[in-house]
Amino acid sequence: MAQESVVYGCITDMLFARSKADVAERRDNNQLVTASLPASEDWPLLCREMFSAPRPAIDFGDCQTDVIHFGSSYKAIEHEWDEWIKQFEKMLHKMYWVTATVHLQTAYNGTHTFVWQAEDECHVPGQGAGRLRCEWVREDALG
Repeated sequence: MAQESVVYGCITDMLFARSKADVAERRDNNQLVTASLPASEDWPLLCREMFSAPRPAIDFGDCQTDVIHFGSSYKAIEHEWDEWIKQFEKMLHKMYWVTATVHLQTAYNGTHTFVWQAEDECHVPGQGAGRLRCEWVREDALG
């Protein structure tokens, strides 16, 4: 049996009463960052196909949370987890975001949750990395 790992989560960006141009710039920047990742056939740890940034279905007027979803299945990614985190943080460094949450489900080591929180109201591309918190929850193994 293969040692499968599943990684999934989301990146959020809260858009407060900003101009429509500012909102579009933030969304376009984040879309460009995920679209510039390598293709899945290159076998990278992070690839553009694992990210989805749907446009909001409902307009709440003065505030809106943009959510970028992501997920992928790997063979024993926990053996390369430090590198995966390094690449994910490098990508976050280029994006606008408030929080980023990554769930790592492993066959033998349970589920780990990693949460990044912007140090200010939001992270701006090129500025600090935010604060990382990790939680480990032992659950039943996959499959």
